Amino acid sequence: MLLEFIALFIVALALAYRWSVSKYGFFKERGLPFAKPVPYFGNMAKMFFRKQSMFDVIVDLYHKGGNNKVYGIFEQRQPLLMLRDPELIKNVTIKDFDHFINHRDVFSTGEDDPHDMNNLFGSSLFSMRDARWKDMRSTLSPAFTGSKMRQMFQLMNQVAKEAGGCLKRDAVDGGLELDMKDYCTRFTNDVIASTAFGLQVNSFTERENTFYMAGKKLTTFTFAQNLKFLIFFSLKWLNKYLKIDLFDKKSTQYFVRLVLDAMKYRQEHNIIRPDMINMLMEARGLLQTDKTKTAPVREWSDRDIVAQCFVFFFAGFETSAVLMCFTAHEIMENEDVQEKLYEEVRQVTADLGDGELTYEALVGMKYLDQVVSESLRKWPAAIAVDRECNKDITYDVDGQKVEIKKGDIIWLPTCGFHRDPKYFENPKKFDPERFSEENKDKIQPFTYYPFGLGQRNCIGSRFALLEAKAMIYYILRDYRIAPAKKSSIPLELSSSGFQLVPKDGFWLKLIPRN
Repeated sequence: MLLEFIALFIVALALAYRWSVSKYGFFKERGLPFAKPVPYFGNMAKMFFRKQSMFDVIVDLYHKGGNNKVYGIFEQRQPLLMLRDPELIKNVTIKDFDHFINHRDVFSTGEDDPHDMNNLFGSSLFSMRDARWKDMRSTLSPAFTGSKMRQMFQLMNQVAKEAGGCLKRDAVDGGLELDMKDYCTRFTNDVIASTAFGLQVNSFTERENTFYMAGKKLTTFTFAQNLKFLIFFSLKWLNKYLKIDLFDKKSTQYFVRLVLDAMKYRQEHNIIRPDMINMLMEARGLLQTDKTKTAPVREWSDRDIVAQCFVFFFAGFETSAVLMCFTAHEIMENEDVQEKLYEEVRQVTADLGDGELTYEALVGMKYLDQVVSESLRKWPAAIAVDRECNKDITYDVDGQKVEIKKGDIIWLPTCGFHRDPKYFENPKKFDPERFSEENKDKIQPFTYYPFGLGQRNCIGSRFALLEAKAMIYYILRDYRIAPAKKSSIPLELSSSGFQLVPKDGFWLKLIPRN
């Protein structure tokens, strides 16, 4: 019996090994160079065993590609065609976009029940495909125009002032040591609550309000959460049987109920608000306005509408906060940058007199824009971007015919390009002058893309930039940013998950200005 068990175990092990390496001949068959994979883990073993952050793994793989314009890597068993050439990236994202319309299909379950609210990511703009994506994108785009940003800025500015008031209450003469991640996520939480959901929330005074706590639970990536993501990415077939909920069920249900209740109340009372829920309701024909009388009605389910609000919160809560944190940290580490930026802040404040900060004044701050742009270069919001090929296409790459077939996954290594000395001299140095009026045109096109490229770029990038700039303006106006006892200098990235965060957190000291 024991021998039979051992024999079965060996056979099972052999079959598992064969399955884990079954796709590793992909690039050899295509005649393309590739990084040697490890069984099952592909080229991601260091990340899974917490030896390296995802960011550092991608940068290393990018440099490993040498002079190759197309370089093969494996995300576990999934072959990815990493593009290392700006011209090829231009082709994929712009010129031949009709061949690469979609992101790869990660979150769909293959079952399309419009009443199923368990997999909201699968119905989000990010995951939508083909005509459904185009339709939703065209509906949401007006929410992020300059005129809409002006309207949203008034709400954003109010939250920023409340956040500043919180600092003034807690500040002491010697300075205030602050966990910037906690502070910034409270700010982004309250901004999104107001601009997307129509809620007035103050997470600085009501520190454990339901909206904030639900959001924090959704965006805190535990070991179990990372394991779920692994199953979604590389063992998708298994999830069809396990039916794993990617996010905390109670928190997800809270947001579902919040959106559905708001929709019901607004429809019954014909309430109009300049936010995301309102726009989606108008497009679906649930609100009667002059605009909806002539506009085509979209056939969207409740899940489609809830999903857009859910993902807008998910992306805005974490990504925008991390941008603010990295920017503040770089300002703290680079005193010359801080002094120059403070001079601009001081000048804008003087020009405003007793008036409030305006949208025009904020977007007109050129050096602040340079600082945030450089922060996004060094610490991009999306460390890599993918595309799925939907029609066969062939490229001539240095005399070699490279065939990309339907179903192939293209990888655009954002952080690799941003850290390549070929495109950005001394890439580890924080240098906002790269984006000055004199220098920004020297940046080679398609080497800098912190929010993606082409028609599938991040729809909320202007919103995120506005948030970050408002936060930095108010902090520098009233405080000098200095190292705290817990500050990590230089920054060492955490290797414990997929998120771009430092190992020891974002700790700063804010010293009140006279």
